[in-house]
Amino acid sequence: MDGIAGNEMVAIPSGRVTLTDRRTKRSWSIGLAPYRLAAYPVTQELYARVAGERPSAAQGEHFPVESVSWWDAVRFCNALSRQEGFTPAYRLRADGDGVEWDGSADGYRLPTEAEWEHACRAGTTGPHYAPLDEIAWYRGNSREGIHPVGGKRPNPWGLHDMLGNVWDWCWDVYDAEVYGSYRVLRGGGWFDEHWSCRASARRRSHPTFQVDDVGFRLARSYG
Repeated sequence: MDGIAGNEMVAIPSGRVTLTDRRTKRSWSIGLAPYRLAAYPVTQELYARVAGERPSAAQGEHFPVESVSWWDAVRFCNALSRQEGFTPAYRLRADGDGVEWDGSADGYRLPTEAEWEHACRAGTTGPHYAPLDEIAWYRGNSREGIHPVGGKRPNPWGLHDMLGNVWDWCWDVYDAEVYGSYRVLRGGGWFDEHWSCRASARRRSHPTFQVDDVGFRLARSYG
């Protein structure tokens, strides 16, 4: 399939990343095995081809898909896995209110937030992997609108739009004790100020919410 469609996968090496939550002042370190991450966010073209829907507020084949919930992203991952002959990563409960991740599956899935940050940083240590205007569409340069994927410089590992354009849904629950089922968002979007478009910035949203600056990108485990 066309790489710009959003499922061209980049090999991400193993490593260790330290996550930090500014709200709670907590930091924690996570070791990671190698995995694959899409070079681009899922595009509207790919989403329509697999899901048969065009939910986005701003229409464009090579725009990132947005206005998709975390549940929409999970279902998309399974649908694309089946189309391409992989084992779906997620088992959805019959009542539609729960999901289990099969860690042994080779199908598409959402990255964990540790995987996301490790891939975003690509061996760098600052808030951005390069000057923000060169790598991200954010409030300072987006003209308050979404842009086609791949229009900015990639990070050192060849990943585009890790910061800006649309937030990426991640697998993780943000803080179950305080926010219940809210899931983690990473990366910042086209309407965000520069301080939200940082490798370490964390946001949260309910898994059913659909917002016009939230999309997702695909990950896969090595079998």
